[in-house]
Amino acid sequence: MSAATDLEMVMAIVRPEKLSDVKAALAEAGAPSLTVTQVSGRGSQPAKTGQWRGEEYVVDLHQKIKVECVVEADRTETVAQAIREGANTGEKGDGKIFVLPVSDAMQVRTGDRGTDAL
Repeated sequence: MSAATDLEMVMAIVRPEKLSDVKAALAEAGAPSLTVTQVSGRGSQPAKTGQWRGEEYVVDLHQKIKVECVVEADRTETVAQAIREGANTGEKGDGKIFVLPVSDAMQVRTGDRGTDAL
């Protein structure tokens, strides 16, 4: 069994319309699995104003997608670059990628741990 410290989570916040491109890039990079969550947040993307029933409102929390992949540490750079290539539009608000250490992982069905759980 490999050491559990050989795991890292690549977490990315991307535009919703880029999700299919990110999934395709991850599949091409050989990423074993991913989790996708709808989130909202605020970063460098400018706020937008709108009107509803004659009232003006400001939208400063934008809808985003959070993609999480737990991978072996030696694959982290490949996965992060695949996400970047799939999510990039060249405009503000494209998102961010974070890499976090994972202390352990356990597969529910088999009880396998560490990299074997992936």
